[in-house]
Amino acid sequence: MSQHDLGKCVTDSLEQYFRDLDGEKPAAIYDMVIKSVERPMLEVVLAKAGNNQTLAAEMLGINRNTLRKKLTEHQLL
Repeated sequence: MSQHDLGKCVTDSLEQYFRDLDGEKPAAIYDMVIKSVERPMLEVVLAKAGNNQTLAAEMLGINRNTLRKKLTEHQLL
């Protein structure tokens, strides 16, 4: 899957979200999208890194402490 394909998935999901609102006011879209994408991303990258948090943080391009914080937030530790 290319970066473009991932973007299309997000676009399609957001379009469906707005259709499903059926006139209701949208709220906290940014947090909704980040939370929807972040957990599976962390799970997959951590698995690909063999549960090595240092390697996973490098793959993600983030600090290991930031990774641990995110893993805690998503109850993945």
